[in-house]
Amino acid sequence: MRAHHRFYRWAQAHPGRVDALAALGLLVFLSAPYALGFRPRELVFSALVIVPLAWRRTRPVASGAAVAAACLIEVVFGSQPVIAQALALATVYSLAAYGPRWASLAGLGAGLFGGLLFVLRYFFLPMTASAYLSTGEAGVRVPVQLVGAVAIGAVVLVAWTLGDLARARRLAVQALEERARRLEVEREQERGLAAADERSRIAREMHDIVAHSLSVIITQADGARYAAVHDPSIAGSVLGTISETGRGSLREMRRLLGVLRGDGAVATRPLPTLEDVPALLDAVRRSGLVVAFAADGTPRRALPVGAELTAYRIVQESLTNVLKHAGPKASASVLERWTPRGLELLIADDGRGAAADPAPGDGQGLRGMAERVALYDGSVDARPLAGGGFLVRAFIPYTEA
Repeated sequence: MRAHHRFYRWAQAHPGRVDALAALGLLVFLSAPYALGFRPRELVFSALVIVPLAWRRTRPVASGAAVAAACLIEVVFGSQPVIAQALALATVYSLAAYGPRWASLAGLGAGLFGGLLFVLRYFFLPMTASAYLSTGEAGVRVPVQLVGAVAIGAVVLVAWTLGDLARARRLAVQALEERARRLEVEREQERGLAAADERSRIAREMHDIVAHSLSVIITQADGARYAAVHDPSIAGSVLGTISETGRGSLREMRRLLGVLRGDGAVATRPLPTLEDVPALLDAVRRSGLVVAFAADGTPRRALPVGAELTAYRIVQESLTNVLKHAGPKASASVLERWTPRGLELLIADDGRGAAADPAPGDGQGLRGMAERVALYDGSVDARPLAGGGFLVRAFIPYTEA
C-alpha cells in the first residue's frame, strides 16, 4: 500500500489526532510573528482562536462557540486585524460539516454577521466619506465598505457550502456503511436459516430411512422368532428380507452422507420417485403387512423431483407407522389419485388407530410430512378413523411457474 493511502486511512481512523496536530501547527506558524515581535495581545488572541480547532470534529458546537466569542472580542477591542481571524472560516466549515443542522445554520448566520462587523470595524470607522471605487464610464462610485462586505459574505457562504457538501457526503458514506453492515447481518442470518433448514431436511431423511428400515427389520425379526418354532424353513426368507432391507437402508445412508461430504459420485445418485412406490410396497409386503395399491387418473404434467420424493416419503412414513402402531393382522391401502390441481395420496389402515402404541412419541414422522409438503404449498391431514384404523391424506399441487 502506498504511503498516501496509509496516511489517508490513518487520518480517517484518528480524526481527533489529526485536528490536534493541525491546530498545533497553525498555532506555531501563525503565532510566531507575534511572539517574536513581543505582541502578547495578538498572541493570546491567536491561541484563543486556534486551540479550539483541535475539537472542531469531536465537539463542533463548543469549538465554534469558543472561536466565535474570541473573534467577537477581538473585533470589538482590537485596533487592527489579526491573521488568525481568517480561521473563523474553518469554524463555519466545521459547523456545517460536523455539527447539527441548527448549529450549521447558526454558524452561517454568525459568519455573515461577523463579516459585517469586521467591515464596519476595520473599513468603515477608520475611513472618511471619500472611500469610494469608481466603476464604468459613467463614474458610478461604489463604497469600499460595500465591496468588502459583499466579498467577505461571499467567502463565508462558500466556506459554509463546502462544509454542507462535506456533511452530505459524510452522511451518504455512513448510510452506505450502515447498509453494508445490515447486508452482512442479513447474510449471516440467511446462512443460519439455510443451515437450520438443511439440518431439518437431514433429520427428516434420517428419520424416514432409519425408522422405516428398522420397523421392517424388527417386524421381520419378531415374526421369524415365533414362526421358526413351527416352520424353521421360513427363517431363511425372513432373514433375506431383513438383509435386503438393511442393504437398502445402508445405500440411502451412504447417499445422504455423500451429500454432507460433498461426494459428487454418491450425492448424484437418483432419489426415490413415484415410480419406486411399487418396490416400496413389495418390501413392506415381505414384512407381513397386506397392502393394497390403486392409482386413479393421469397426471396433467410431471411433478418436480423434490415433490415426487416428498410423495414417496409420505407413503413410506405412513406404512412405517402402520407397521409400528397398527398391531397384528392389520392391513393397509394406498391410493394415488391425480386431480386437475395436483396429486392426492390416501394411506389408510384398519389397525388400532391412535391408541396403538401406549408409549408416547415425539411425532417426528408426522411433523416431517407436514414440513416436506409445506415446501410445495401442499397439505397433510393425519387422523384416526371412527371405526378403527388411521388415515393419512396428503395433497401436493402442481407448481405453477
